Amino acid sequence: MSGHISRRAWLGTVSGVIGSAALVRPLRGQQYHIAGADFKLGVASYSFRKFSRARAIEMTKQLGTPYLNVKEFHLKLDSTPQQIDAAKQEFQAAGIVLVGCGNVDFQEDDESDIRSKFEYAKRAGFPLVVCAPTHATLPKLEKFVKEYDIKIAVHNHGPRDKNFPTPQSALKMVKDMDPRCGLCMDLGHTALAGVDIVEAIQEAGTRLLDMHAKDLRDPLNEESWCPVGEGKLPFPQIFRQLLEMKYSGCVNLENESEPDNPLPGMQKSFAFMRGVLADIQAAGKA
Repeated sequence: MSGHISRRAWLGTVSGVIGSAALVRPLRGQQYHIAGADFKLGVASYSFRKFSRARAIEMTKQLGTPYLNVKEFHLKLDSTPQQIDAAKQEFQAAGIVLVGCGNVDFQEDDESDIRSKFEYAKRAGFPLVVCAPTHATLPKLEKFVKEYDIKIAVHNHGPRDKNFPTPQSALKMVKDMDPRCGLCMDLGHTALAGVDIVEAIQEAGTRLLDMHAKDLRDPLNEESWCPVGEGKLPFPQIFRQLLEMKYSGCVNLENESEPDNPLPGMQKSFAFMRGVLADIQAAGKA
């Protein structure tokens, strides 16, 4: 990770990726069709862990995106079917598009526990489950992916994660599984593990199903979380790699710092990411 790169410097490197591809302006604010890629900027509701579901919905809308990955704080895993239905209606009424749930633990080697969580996802209408399995439970999830037609994306949690600290450690296990089994690459935890983020994205290829976006002022210091664009993670190159591989999933902003007042930093993060993508579009039209 080479650090912060200006948009002007990056545009010189990205022009070959964009070429003369047709560029279409964002749909609903955060869906981008660029150079054959089709990915969305969304929010991981973990960012709003100190707030109610209603307030999380309100803040998501303030960020200008309808795309939300729902953490248990905003729809408990042990909710009744009626509670799930009520929450689903609340999200729909607000214009929120549910792109997944999680992070969901699959630490118990118990198929009844696994099934209950897939039933939860099915009832709520989540197309993807961001998950934290073990080496024992991950192979068992494939059966439920096929049965429920719900994707799973293994989330890496950095050096402290005894199961899957890096994207590559999860990739080794999912690479020969059903195509709906893949990765949710957490950019911050990938950096903290000392892994080159862009190379990890390239290695993941079509197994990259979801992404958690965050930034660090010091890529090896977990106390240095900051708004995207104020740290050292190479976001221009990250977006370039996503374009090269025609990524079609979500880039969900996940706020780690200031949980009691997350919105200002998240607004800065969205502004930076939108700015990078706007420059890509401008380069393609030049």
